[in-house]
Amino acid sequence: MRAQASTDIDGRIAAVRRFSRFYSRRLGMLQDDFLQTEFSLAEARVLYELALRDKPIATEVADALGIDRGYLSRILRGFSERGLVRKTSSRTDGRQTLLSLTARGRAAFTAINQRSQDDVGAMLGGMPAGDQERVVAAMGAIEQLIGGEPDDGKPSYVLRPPRTGDMGWVVARHAVIYGQEYGWGAKFEGLCAEIVAQMVARYDPARDRHLIADIDGEPVGSAFVVKDSDEVARLRLLLVEPKARGLGIGKRLVDECVAFARAAGYRRMTLWTHSVLLAAREIYSKAGFAKIAEERHAEWGVAVVGETWERTLKGS
Repeated sequence: MRAQASTDIDGRIAAVRRFSRFYSRRLGMLQDDFLQTEFSLAEARVLYELALRDKPIATEVADALGIDRGYLSRILRGFSERGLVRKTSSRTDGRQTLLSLTARGRAAFTAINQRSQDDVGAMLGGMPAGDQERVVAAMGAIEQLIGGEPDDGKPSYVLRPPRTGDMGWVVARHAVIYGQEYGWGAKFEGLCAEIVAQMVARYDPARDRHLIADIDGEPVGSAFVVKDSDEVARLRLLLVEPKARGLGIGKRLVDECVAFARAAGYRRMTLWTHSVLLAAREIYSKAGFAKIAEERHAEWGVAVVGETWERTLKGS
């Protein structure tokens, strides 16, 4: 029995290692010049983290990537010598050095990010839509099972792109949930439908991000990044099903949207919400947004206070 168990685990180990070799070859991870650029894979990962984060310190980048701090220090030294990274002292703690990409560094990141986008798009583009969904779902399962948090008894979720029918779900669930919880009427549903139609028609994967939160194949949340202007991204249609609240889905959706908008090169991010949406407003506040304007209206059958919130994505 023990011999059989040993054979089983050896076979699984071999399968995982085989997949790792295949994946590394397929995405060019073993090449000295990652994605045919001047950067190694490690350097490209550091560039990505610096683009993703708002003036991090080196230890945050090292912890996020799981790399040795001495190795990271050598990479950052090389970046500084090439004019890719700017270092400034923290205003709140002079002992800390904040990192940010220079214009040259951001241009280098943009080139890598676009090449990666194009390569993965070409890989997926050769498959039928159903196979694309299977690949994304399989990757989500791997990420969840291998890299997920320890099981605490709560249902686990994944974030994925919308599938056929999901955008209709977004409209329907907004209408039902906000109708039940706040009394918003048919005109609100019409507004949601108009927003969704515009997002689908204008979708640009380099500038827009559409996210669905999923538990066991069922959509339970949504959030979208859309282009407001060349420099401003808009966060739209954040939603979490009542049965899925308390799992951190709303915060995760907003954090992912902010990270995408920063990586896509936007300078600011804006959103429209309402004063009665207390849970959403708390998430926005913790994500760095602040209210900049408000107006009263009764377009949906009840009096409400609409609010515009904003946050910057790039420091000077």
